[in-house]
Amino acid sequence: MTAAPTPLTPGFVTVEGVRLEVARVPAPVGAAPRAPLVFLHEGLGSVGLWRQRDRFWPAELCTATGRSGLLYSRRGYGASDPIPDVRGPSVQAGFWRQGRHRADYMQGEAFEVLPRLLAACGIERPVLVGHSDGATIALLYASRNPVSACVVLAPHVIVEDICVRAIEQARDAYQTTPLRERLARYHRDVDNAFWQWNDVWLSEPFRHFDIRRDCARIRAPLMLIQGMDDEYGTLRQLDEIERQAPHARRLELAHCGHSPHRDQPEAVTAAIADFLRDQP
Repeated sequence: MTAAPTPLTPGFVTVEGVRLEVARVPAPVGAAPRAPLVFLHEGLGSVGLWRQRDRFWPAELCTATGRSGLLYSRRGYGASDPIPDVRGPSVQAGFWRQGRHRADYMQGEAFEVLPRLLAACGIERPVLVGHSDGATIALLYASRNPVSACVVLAPHVIVEDICVRAIEQARDAYQTTPLRERLARYHRDVDNAFWQWNDVWLSEPFRHFDIRRDCARIRAPLMLIQGMDDEYGTLRQLDEIERQAPHARRLELAHCGHSPHRDQPEAVTAAIADFLRDQP
């Protein structure tokens, strides 16, 4: 395999007064100009958590597709600025909200924050590559904004009981096992990262989260990827997207959990590279 390019030293982009951690991956030397890949992380992810041991999958995908890449940590994750009073009342504070997330927090990220971040980075019509919460945000963004393509790994378009149970187990593990210590390596304020995600997913209003109608507005090339052993969701998630966007390409992976790019990186990279090869 060709050696993956090394991402540039992470920096920051300021969006409406809040600093968000970013990192760029250069395109392979000699690659033709193509829309960049923009990576959107999971509910407990960050720029740093895309790296697992000695493997940096975003760089591998950039090499395989001949594209540059942009990664960023959402507010409260990684080295990005934290959310004030993250477990307090949800209130509007200028452009941003503070306190607990509302049930529409991913819509806010997709419709308000991400467009400003991309504009600040000079990116138009990206290829979105989202995982879990990041996949949901990618779908929402693509439903209203032009993208060259959208690739989603383990997306959530509705809330399933299996996901609620897994998130309850994560809450228990965070309070009783070394999980908090492990996550603290990747987040400046680990409690900010964990509770903003856990609290909203276990809230009663969030049980009614449903973006299926948004998916019906997606016209861009769309690829859906999910492990058949996903502990956070069933293949119903892909079924529901396909009903709304029948042009989507689908990949199911056996012996694969909630993180296909970690469990089966070679298969996922090859499938995405093949999918994007067909796009203009």
